[in-house]
Amino acid sequence: MRLHLSLSQQDVCGRSGIDVATYSRIEQGHASPLLDTLIRIADAMGVELEETTRR
Repeated sequence: MRLHLSLSQQDVCGRSGIDVATYSRIEQGHASPLLDTLIRIADAMGVELEETTRR
C-alpha cells in the first residue's frame, strides 16, 4: 500500500509518529502492531484501516 501511494517509510513514520525501525519491523511481518498503531498508519497514508491489511 505504502509503495502504491509513493510514500517512503520516513513519510509514514513522520505523519504517524511511529519509529522507523518499529514501522519497518511491522511492514516486514516481524512485529504485530496494536490496533491503535494500525489506525495511525492508515491515517498517515490517508486510507481506510482495512486497506492497510490487504495483500
